Amino acid sequence: MRDSSLRSSAEETALGSWQAVPHPAVAELVAGLGYDFIGIDTEHSPATTETLANLLRAVEAADGETETLVRVADDDPTTLGQTLDLAPDAVLVPMVHTAEQAEAIVEAVRHPPAGNRGVGTGRASTYGRSLDTQVEADDTAFRTHVQLESEQAVENAGEIAAVDGIDGVFIGPIDLSAALGCFGDFEAERFTTAVERAIEAATDEGVAVGTFAAGEQSRERRLAWDVDYIVAGMDLAHLGDGAAAALDHAERLR
Repeated sequence: MRDSSLRSSAEETALGSWQAVPHPAVAELVAGLGYDFIGIDTEHSPATTETLANLLRAVEAADGETETLVRVADDDPTTLGQTLDLAPDAVLVPMVHTAEQAEAIVEAVRHPPAGNRGVGTGRASTYGRSLDTQVEADDTAFRTHVQLESEQAVENAGEIAAVDGIDGVFIGPIDLSAALGCFGDFEAERFTTAVERAIEAATDEGVAVGTFAAGEQSRERRLAWDVDYIVAGMDLAHLGDGAAAALDHAERLR
């Protein structure tokens, strides 16, 4: 894997876009705009494994060096193995609450003897032509990020980040605020205190920290968190906002 923007030692905050519309044209279009990475959602989208493969191909086909961060549906070893067989630059695992869970995830993404991931004949191994290279590249071919979305996860943030093989943590503001009983209130003291605690703990362990900041105000606030990467926009929002603005303008003209 090339020098990644999804790492704690990046010179400046990496900027990404979130893809919830699982169509290759969207992936290729957005990747060509110059984002550092695209977060491809398979947890809350109808994307299949076959669709994901085409999304990854589309990003690679675009001009530039946009990376791919695939949010998997869960931490099941089969889900992780199938996703990594498609050769994304990084995976993002949702709802990780403990160091033990993080350790199990690392085992699932590494081949024996370090882990228990099966050797596949997908894109990551050039369809079986470079199996030895795939097995040897567990710590360099991709990065493993986990989401902190609960009070328990915040309490365990340092221990989770300290797990060997975890490259980054992602603070999910929407789910975290819901878990803390202040859904959508990102100025609530309980929320801001939790975020500060999680960022400090992860930073102390030297892993990358990311978050979601799709609106102008949230981008300003969350860039002030001094995180390593942010999701700065989302395809559904761009589509909806653009369509609404065009309709409003046309209605005022007619």
